[in-house]
Amino acid sequence: MANDLAHAAKELGIKYFLISYVDLFGALRAKLVPAAAIGGMQKAGAGFAGFATWLDMTPADPDLFAVPDPESLIQLPWKPEVGWLASDLVMNDELVAQAPRNVLKNTMLGADSLGYQMKSGVECEYFLTTPDGLKISDAADDATKPCYDQSALMRRFEVIREICDCMLTLGWGPYQNDHEDANGQFEMNWDFDDALVTADRHVFFKYMVKAIAEKHGLRATFMPKPFIDLTGSGCHMHTSLWSPDGVNLFEDEDGELGLSDLGYSFIGGLIHNAEAMCAFTNPTVNSYKRINAPVTISGATWAPNTVTYTGNNRTHMIRIPDAGRLELRLPDGSANPYLMPAAVLAAGLDGIQNQRDPGKRLDINMYTDGHKVRGAKKLPLNLLDATRALAKSNILRSALGAPLIDGYIKLKTEEWNAYSHHLTEWERANTLDI
Repeated sequence: MANDLAHAAKELGIKYFLISYVDLFGALRAKLVPAAAIGGMQKAGAGFAGFATWLDMTPADPDLFAVPDPESLIQLPWKPEVGWLASDLVMNDELVAQAPRNVLKNTMLGADSLGYQMKSGVECEYFLTTPDGLKISDAADDATKPCYDQSALMRRFEVIREICDCMLTLGWGPYQNDHEDANGQFEMNWDFDDALVTADRHVFFKYMVKAIAEKHGLRATFMPKPFIDLTGSGCHMHTSLWSPDGVNLFEDEDGELGLSDLGYSFIGGLIHNAEAMCAFTNPTVNSYKRINAPVTISGATWAPNTVTYTGNNRTHMIRIPDAGRLELRLPDGSANPYLMPAAVLAAGLDGIQNQRDPGKRLDINMYTDGHKVRGAKKLPLNLLDATRALAKSNILRSALGAPLIDGYIKLKTEEWNAYSHHLTEWERANTLDI
């Protein structure tokens, strides 16, 4: 990585830089800066009006500066004259406390002070649709069980190959690409890493997939549930904690399923904080069409609706697929790449610090026998319930900071109210003649 961006521009042939940040709603914002000006921008940052994006600010607030992190530099493989940079938001020479990347970094510093480094990996599912987003892009992709369908995968080979080639060029360690459980839905997997590195790559991956899809005359969407009868798009998060000297603290060959007591306490924290955490892992109105969905065409939703954990069983909120890590299957494609891991880390650390017991592991099929489980909490039914749970969470407020929690709740409440102002055809069909 380059410490001197002006020098990097000359060495790599970069003519322009995208100085980027992600707002509270996960929207990627940027300014395009010529390489000739990057030296000054590296020191002072690129200026923005915070109110113009989804941050809890007003037009009266002073300039917001996005100070690029040179360690995050990614040269666009499909447009190498452009370099992309993740940034930290600053106002009045102070880090903005509600800025998602700043929140994740601060939460990770708290973990570091306890001797923990979080490493994570994400499975980003997405749909390839027609440009208007109303239909999947491949009319022939109509199998009842399309998961791993070779023909459907290969009909989108040019798009998939270009995305994977880009990840290979970037050194991310991509290792498989597949057609997912919904028609028109795909996923690519790459190596796990430090949680901040993964979050920056997650942001860039979403941009890259959308840009490459557009090149091919298609549209890519990470919307949780764009088609009501098809499986929604998750963003399963794999997590482990490591020591400063590189030891996986979740791995214990004598532990049940190869997971340490620390790992089980972490799971206990996720279970204890699940409802409030949903506001970050499932942050849109549409999110709750996925986690509280009826059976889809394929026969399963592949999403949880109850707060439970298990071994290698995909019907629960938390899965322990093998030794030394856990998979949180709750998040969806709309999750903010920085706030999701920040919330997961905060909840997990609460479990460790308070030695929260996750209870007995359940190995049942939750899709067929979940109704038999007594005492397990249900996930929120909608965004309003999740936002209210977050508002009551002193644990997440303390860990992530009042500026983030207050601003986020304010904007998400406004989003819910805006949604509530819409009248649907279902309401007309079922209420007009009452």
